[in-house]
Amino acid sequence: MWQYPSADLFEIGEKVMDDILYIVVPAYNESENINQLVSDWYPVVERHSAEGKSRLVVVNDGSRDNTYEILENLAAARPLLQPLTKRNGGHGPTVLFAYRYAAGQKADYIFQTDSDGQTDPEEFEGFWEKRKSYDAIFGNRTKRGDGLSRAFVEKVLCLILRHYFKVSIPDANAPFRLMTREYLEEFLPKMPEDYNLPNAMLAVFGVFFHKKVKFIPISFRPRQGGTNSINIRKIVRIGRQALTDFKTIRAGLS
Repeated sequence: MWQYPSADLFEIGEKVMDDILYIVVPAYNESENINQLVSDWYPVVERHSAEGKSRLVVVNDGSRDNTYEILENLAAARPLLQPLTKRNGGHGPTVLFAYRYAAGQKADYIFQTDSDGQTDPEEFEGFWEKRKSYDAIFGNRTKRGDGLSRAFVEKVLCLILRHYFKVSIPDANAPFRLMTREYLEEFLPKMPEDYNLPNAMLAVFGVFFHKKVKFIPISFRPRQGGTNSINIRKIVRIGRQALTDFKTIRAGLS
């Protein structure tokens, strides 16, 4: 006679269906913020640790302070924390490094944020709950606590992207985004290996190629400590190179 499966079987089935989450974070000279970063985001990974396979990956971008040493000490008691280190290359190339690492580890979903404490981990669950409906979900910083100059730069970037790619994007570069591995594997090869603005282009590609993407409003606080390594002068320099890169990337799209 047929009987209902036991609760244990249901539990096993749910575990099998768990998705592997990698939260990836670039870090440069963040000794003042790195403890809080791990305190904020490690519990998120623990809640979604598919049989211990999910990870909080913090990539040290050749910091001159003791950021990486702190990470190694923190990881000793946190098995889901994966510190990595590389030569300094800038924020964009470090984000790309993190994405490639997470995809290579076969993460089902990759979430990216920054190490300066400007994003709120409590807003992650709203993204995670919608993950099955979209290829990528991007944060939209409707209100920003990092100053008018940076908000202006973002608006200019969105206008330039609209000119080159004919796409309308509310926030191209927000460091709060959840993407499937398949999404990243499709679009990472379309950018130069050490590209400076990968997050902007990942948002563009989703809209340009009519993928299932969504922009959700998020909060964005002032930097919680330390000094931002990307100042306005660097932004201008990156922007000049970006114009050439946008033109090259657009020419290569079918």
